[in-house]
Amino acid sequence: MSRSRHFTRRGFLAAASGIAAPFILPSHIWSAPTGPNDRITMGFVGLGKQARGLLRNFLGRETQVVAVCDVDTSRREDAKKIVEGHYAKQAGSGYKGCDATGKFEELVARKDIDAVVIATPDHWHAIIACAALNAGKDVYCEKPLTQTIGEAIAVMGAVQRNKRVFQTGSMQRSMKEFRVACELVRNGVIGKLDRVECGFGGPPTPCDLPEEAMEPGLDWDRWLGPTPVRPYNSILSPRGVHDHFPMWRKYREFGGGMVTDWGAHHLDIAQWGLGEDENGPVEMVPPQDWQTAQSGGRLIYASGVSVIHSTEREKGVVFFGSEGTVQVNRGKIKFDLKGETKAKFLSREDTPSLAAQLARIEKEFLSGARVQLYRSENHYDDFLACVRSRKQPITRVEIGARSATCCHLLNFGYFYGQRIKWDPAKLQFAGGAGNAAWLKRPYRGNWKV
Repeated sequence: MSRSRHFTRRGFLAAASGIAAPFILPSHIWSAPTGPNDRITMGFVGLGKQARGLLRNFLGRETQVVAVCDVDTSRREDAKKIVEGHYAKQAGSGYKGCDATGKFEELVARKDIDAVVIATPDHWHAIIACAALNAGKDVYCEKPLTQTIGEAIAVMGAVQRNKRVFQTGSMQRSMKEFRVACELVRNGVIGKLDRVECGFGGPPTPCDLPEEAMEPGLDWDRWLGPTPVRPYNSILSPRGVHDHFPMWRKYREFGGGMVTDWGAHHLDIAQWGLGEDENGPVEMVPPQDWQTAQSGGRLIYASGVSVIHSTEREKGVVFFGSEGTVQVNRGKIKFDLKGETKAKFLSREDTPSLAAQLARIEKEFLSGARVQLYRSENHYDDFLACVRSRKQPITRVEIGARSATCCHLLNFGYFYGQRIKWDPAKLQFAGGAGNAAWLKRPYRGNWKV
């Protein structure tokens, strides 16, 4: 794909760079002429289990993967082998056109890369995303978008300054059951909304893992990156190619526990159903037993609706209205109206199929609906289409940043036990609550966003 692009700005307002700066969240379109038959060239940073899934998905589309990056030699060489094997099958002969590096700076500096996919541990997301955006790349970055609220502000600013296309990996928005559930809510089908319950696990804990012997092939200092130096432990970075999600996410130095892991998915859907994508809560209320609690925190919106952190992960997201409820999770939905179940697909035993029930809901309750949400049938196709068209995708940067902000606000409740007033327009604490230092973290060495 050609790197020569001409952009126009339509109603764009640049945001200030400080943490207290207000953000005006645009729903604009950046347009540029592109060659529709050109392949989009891509580079991948972070090559664990999640990234290998992303890699295989993007390889099957109109793309050309030209570089991969990981601090573990085995993982990056395995990814290089996957890429070259894929293209060798297409060519019918040997193919050696994918570079492998341990330094993301080398990858984002390449002039021949259009888009960068980031699937590292959370503590690296913002630094790599800002570097890629500042280098003129479009970005697909895994959720939770950032490790802090200050980083969320920085990434939004980098997207706006550089006029890039940015997709957050909150792929539930590209699943029909979630869109249909949110359209039911947004169109008032279940009446006046009272509360939302989101089921996911608890907050992170400080890392206390013991030291283990290092093995060759891993750049441990670079894996730690901006975080304080600590001894190696394989729970944080399992060696080689593994088929599980490592538990670095459990520890506060590297992730936000299940609050930012699954919470980033379900709170994102809560925001969508509430119509709060360009806003957010105005208050966070911690549970009374915040020192030991694994759930119970509440986010309160200006409308008076509360979003409650529940432990019942299997329920996913449940919207409670005056006339009924909508429960939705991956591959599941239950819709009750005025005491009668209108649709129910929570297990394979339920009939008819999920697709059939969703189609019936749309026909009976959403035909001609006033609110029709962004329709994406595939999260990866949506991103690539927007790279070509310069439209903003279904989980554009503001959506990912504000979903992550909801997660971080909940975690403040479990960390500090304070009831917090929040200004979602300025993305800062209000009413004398909170501490501005919580919005950022110190970086080791020369790393910065």
